[in-house]
Amino acid sequence: MSEQLNLVKDLAVILIAAGFFTLLSKALKQPLILGYIIAGFVVGPHLGLIKLTSTEAVHQWSEIGIIFLLFALGLEFSFKKLLKVGSGAMTMAGVKCVGMFVVGLLLGNIMGWTPMESIFLGGLLSMSSTTVIIKSYDDMGLKNKPYAPLIFGSLVVEDLIAVLLMVLLSTLAVSGRFEGAKMAVALGRLVFFLVVWFLVGIYLIPTILRKVKKLLNDETLLIVAVGLCFLMVAIADSVGFSSALGAFVMGSILAETLEGERIEHLLTQIKNLFGAIFFVSVGMMVDPVVIGQQWLPILLITVFAMVGILIFSSAGALISGAGLDTAVHAGFSLAQLGEFAFIIAALGCNMGVMRDFIYPVIIAVSVITTFTTPYMIKAADPVDRWLNRILPDSFINRVNRSSTEDYLARSQDENSHWKTYLQKYALRVAMYGILLVAILVASNRYGDKLCARFLPDIGTVPRDFIEAGLSFLAMVPLLSGMLRTGGKMKTERMALRQERHANGAILFALDILRILAAIAIVTALFVEIFDVSWPVLLMLLVASGIAFLLIRKLSREDNSLEERFFSNLDATEEQERRRAPVTAAVRENLEKYNVHIEAVTLSPDSPFAGQSLRLLPYRRKGANILKIKRGTQSILIPDGDTPIFPFDTLIAVGTEQQLADFHEIMDGHLTDVRPRFSDAEDAEEEPFVVRPVEVTPTSVFEGKSLRELQMRSAGCAVICYLRDGKLVSNPSPDDAFREGDLVWTAGGSRNLEAFLRQSAAAEK
Repeated sequence: MSEQLNLVKDLAVILIAAGFFTLLSKALKQPLILGYIIAGFVVGPHLGLIKLTSTEAVHQWSEIGIIFLLFALGLEFSFKKLLKVGSGAMTMAGVKCVGMFVVGLLLGNIMGWTPMESIFLGGLLSMSSTTVIIKSYDDMGLKNKPYAPLIFGSLVVEDLIAVLLMVLLSTLAVSGRFEGAKMAVALGRLVFFLVVWFLVGIYLIPTILRKVKKLLNDETLLIVAVGLCFLMVAIADSVGFSSALGAFVMGSILAETLEGERIEHLLTQIKNLFGAIFFVSVGMMVDPVVIGQQWLPILLITVFAMVGILIFSSAGALISGAGLDTAVHAGFSLAQLGEFAFIIAALGCNMGVMRDFIYPVIIAVSVITTFTTPYMIKAADPVDRWLNRILPDSFINRVNRSSTEDYLARSQDENSHWKTYLQKYALRVAMYGILLVAILVASNRYGDKLCARFLPDIGTVPRDFIEAGLSFLAMVPLLSGMLRTGGKMKTERMALRQERHANGAILFALDILRILAAIAIVTALFVEIFDVSWPVLLMLLVASGIAFLLIRKLSREDNSLEERFFSNLDATEEQERRRAPVTAAVRENLEKYNVHIEAVTLSPDSPFAGQSLRLLPYRRKGANILKIKRGTQSILIPDGDTPIFPFDTLIAVGTEQQLADFHEIMDGHLTDVRPRFSDAEDAEEEPFVVRPVEVTPTSVFEGKSLRELQMRSAGCAVICYLRDGKLVSNPSPDDAFREGDLVWTAGGSRNLEAFLRQSAAAEK
């Protein structure tokens, strides 16, 4: 049989075994991952029941599986979402990685391993499995839970830490000592390439896809998306980063396009296929002989890893202000070793600083913890309920409201002109500066080679002038953007000058700083290309300064590059606002308070059909209905007398617990649940808005209840209010508001504006 047919035979064996054991797992109501791992163990080389032709080819296919899994993660969890949970994700990942590194050092010493082996053990214990958690959350329908973004964000941060850790451990293995300079360079390279890829990708890819949208059917869109994924994988590999990181970056870029959800849907079956091969390949690594010989180290590492990760991940989530529920789910979800554990263990063995038996031990621990992951995730809910019962209310309230207090503190500072201006200034200088440096690096690395290839008959000096001229022309639009002061910056600049005359001097100094930064980059370009003397360099600096002043004057209102970038970046959110206005408004304003929204459809055989909302029992549990979608008709903020009928789509709002109680009451009478943006909502002629109102002594809300305010009759509602840092979601009709409450009102923009204007008039 030819080599190609041998590969087909191996894939047939793997997929048939995977299919059989996943069917068995389904029948026994067990996680699908368990079926894949058992299938891998059965067809693997160690059991000897079935002999595959080439296990190396299987591992290559599994690498493709990791690429597709990370690509799919990027499509579901974009960079914008990562930025929203960025500080929390970094805090949680940092606490966990540092804590587990120390645990690994101590555990290695306890088991009598060498200091270098203990250091490598600490490194590999720090990384949880992104692919296992993605698959588990996908199978269990947990991707849209409130705690999922923080967990996924921390996994991305861990992957970035893993890249740095591999550089550090390689340096230690070779030199036997820590070299901080190499670590700093590796961190700088990582940040630099991530920012460049993101900026260029967001500017180019959505624009290109929008231009060819009419030509993109499902087939061509899938081919283009997968091609872009593999292109980024190749680029990441060429500059020394992991293929998984490249796949995630491209997924995150495509997630910001209008075709992101469509690509995600088209990719699902491919991701499932190659993901199955990956998990089968993990099961193939299980060696029963090594497990029998090294059962004690395997047991110790497994227990320390699971318990340690649970503790440090939960602690990191609490420190980040995520709340008790998120902390518990984070700890239980992350309690396993990830793919980087294999890589780090293999690195140590290949470099001769770890003994050979350690690699199969780490594989065994990883498989055991992978096997237990779905059960640990399921255990989080009962443990969370148990902790809420036994812990003091004062402690629970303190940890649950910390994120709210952080948000309020940030909100109070939003009107600072200096803060807004400096944020815009730093963002503009960083964005354009990094792109300018990227052009400088590209010119240095490829400019001379390209000129020599395409202009072989021209002398060296003319070729250098052509290279410098083309590079400088490429920089001009970016220099223009870097030096421009328009849009929000211009508004804040005028406000600062009016506040204090002395602010003008500070603003002038900031302008000089970015001019000097631009001059330094252009000077570096010419110095790199030409062998210039100091007088010539001084002349270049003067000429550059004059040129930049002219560029800045001519380009003050030219913001096409910036507008295009932010238009592409915000395109998906704008589309979601138009397609699901109620869902978008609630999520943007209240998701940080653990207030969520779901669209559900009433079953045709429901006993609630024909009844008015006032008679339904769900309201006692705290959920609220903001909208009813009935065919082409939309009922916004329905009152208690509004009846519901079969196939009505109800847009319900509440905390996670309130929505869970709502489902329990309506159990068996709902035909569909749409936790994400969907066509269940259509764009309204009147935009839906959510707006906070602070209750003052003269406010119309002061001392009045919802029943007295009669907001529903005005087409408005109260979703929640904050009192003394504590959130009350969907308050009862008889709850009276008092001074200092922050009340979140909702409704159609015209109705809500009219109600608030009347309230303001009443205050006067």
